[in-house]
Amino acid sequence: MERTLDPVPAAAPVDGPVPTPGGPLSYIHWGPVIAGAVVAAALAFVLHAFAAAIGLGVSSTAPTWRDASIPLWVLSGVYLILVALVSYGAGGYLAGRVRSSWATTEDEIEFRDGTHGLLVWALATLLTGLLAFGAAQATTRLAAPSGGPAGPATSVGGENIIAYDLDRLFRAERRPADADMTYNRAEAARILLTASGRSGVTGEDRTYLIRLVASRTGLAAPEAERRVDTAIASARTNIRRARRATVIIAFMAGAAALLGAAAAWFAAGLGGGHRDKAISPPLRVWWRTRPV
Repeated sequence: MERTLDPVPAAAPVDGPVPTPGGPLSYIHWGPVIAGAVVAAALAFVLHAFAAAIGLGVSSTAPTWRDASIPLWVLSGVYLILVALVSYGAGGYLAGRVRSSWATTEDEIEFRDGTHGLLVWALATLLTGLLAFGAAQATTRLAAPSGGPAGPATSVGGENIIAYDLDRLFRAERRPADADMTYNRAEAARILLTASGRSGVTGEDRTYLIRLVASRTGLAAPEAERRVDTAIASARTNIRRARRATVIIAFMAGAAALLGAAAAWFAAGLGGGHRDKAISPPLRVWWRTRPV
């Protein structure tokens, strides 16, 4: 008599706590998390590069960006939010789709999928921050003056905001050729940056700056005074514009980060639902239904 094997019953969902063999965090699958984070960071990098190419850069301190209208700042911030939704959503969906499932309750599976999406968001944010830091360091090295003595006196933080004001301040037909010009420019930049403070440029600094400009450009004292007053007023305006743009973009960046976390959470849950229901990805369906 031939013996038949009874089919193995499928594991039924349980309502109580599910024991985790490897510890409370053993259900975290780092492979899908890392893959989703890399995809999210790469997609965000490409989209930000595209934004910079069409003039929607969100961290420029160039005069053309400062003189732009508020709608352009808002548009750049909205684009930043859209990039976060698309990139984090794609990374979260990938992590939820490719990871393994568990035999537990539906709510618990949804929570674990969302946790994987949140980890994708965190890791992708760190990767994007490292890329941005590296790009900023490279830009700073390229923007640093190539001549003059090395050291902290050759560059001032925020000097590019008032670079044109400094050019106009020390503009002259014949400029003395010596090695102190770089230091004088940095020193003048430090003085002009105080124009945005509550007390502004002090009288002592203003008098010193007038003497410095007169000695470096050969201008008469009244002309040097008018040039210094114009530079102080222009620097105050430019710093305020840059500050205003920074506040708008920083607010949009914070909103983009929060919305990106939510997008990664829900996209991972969506990917997990497609995985459990064996729903084919749209690209696969399109490829299989193509006419031969």
